[in-house]
Amino acid sequence: MAAAVVGRIAKSSRNLVQRSWFHSSTVLRQTSPPPPQSRFFQPDENTMLPTGSFSNKVAFITGGGTGLGRVMTSTLSQLGAQCVITSRKLDVLQQTAEEISSQTGNKVHALQCDVRDPEAVSRCVDEMEKLTGLPDVIINNAAGNFICPSERLSPNAWKSITDIVLNGTAFVTLELGKRLIQGQKGASFLVIGTIYAESGSGFVVPSASAKAGVEAMYKSLAAEWGRYGHRFNIIHPGPIKTKGAFSRLDPTGAFEKGAIGRIPTGRLGTPKELANLAAYLCSGYANWMSGAVIRFDGGEFVFMAGEFNELHKVRVTIKRFLQREAFWSFLSSCSSFVR
Repeated sequence: MAAAVVGRIAKSSRNLVQRSWFHSSTVLRQTSPPPPQSRFFQPDENTMLPTGSFSNKVAFITGGGTGLGRVMTSTLSQLGAQCVITSRKLDVLQQTAEEISSQTGNKVHALQCDVRDPEAVSRCVDEMEKLTGLPDVIINNAAGNFICPSERLSPNAWKSITDIVLNGTAFVTLELGKRLIQGQKGASFLVIGTIYAESGSGFVVPSASAKAGVEAMYKSLAAEWGRYGHRFNIIHPGPIKTKGAFSRLDPTGAFEKGAIGRIPTGRLGTPKELANLAAYLCSGYANWMSGAVIRFDGGEFVFMAGEFNELHKVRVTIKRFLQREAFWSFLSSCSSFVR
């Protein structure tokens, strides 16, 4: 039940990651046919909201150069927003900004920023204010993760994740929040979390802990900063098929097959589906929504939580048993039972 978006893999754990398969599906191939129910749940890749829903709005997206961040940026830009995207890799950001701007006709600005450094965050916000003014939408999407047995975690490995996920989200949120309050401007804050922030998960303990902390922070600020015109919401994605994370974390494709088997809708999510949800939560259509945690996982969480949900496998076994000639002979001999 992982978010399937990994921004960074710690060098110290790179070999371990390459030897492992992640608890959230992966590869871009699928050899077995999809479950039959998936035909009822085909994704709609169109942009959901009306054109112009974010006209005259500024959106600030961390980790906006790749993966889900890029798709969310593209969707908001299509809807009229002027976007500011950040990450540590300026060349990737600039390429993304140019491509999206040329596709949508709306300006996308690329600003280099290491969210782990509060001074770098402050400088980035200074530069954004000069370019666009303060944002109307803030999406904390920057993250990092790697797989490691917890008994092998070093302090540096722990910090490499928590500094990005928990501290980085806090630095961005607090810096922008303080300036917005001072400027008497309302805004919508959104964070991309993970299902296991709620359930916990072995082998990704730094990420699970940091994401749970972010959820608590957003809920707390929803209660405290509503009076300043600020909304805070959280999306907990399940497995979403992104090329980079999947190719690194499930090179054999083993996870994808297993994940689909435990998702009631019979398929993985798509980045565009999440981007549409993010756009809605940040839009005026959701102005009464704050402090909400949205599970976006095709039903995987509730399927995994129910003790008897695996009985669907037993039902298949019984069906096969009923088809056996020996069992029909047994029923015929038990006439009183049949009646």
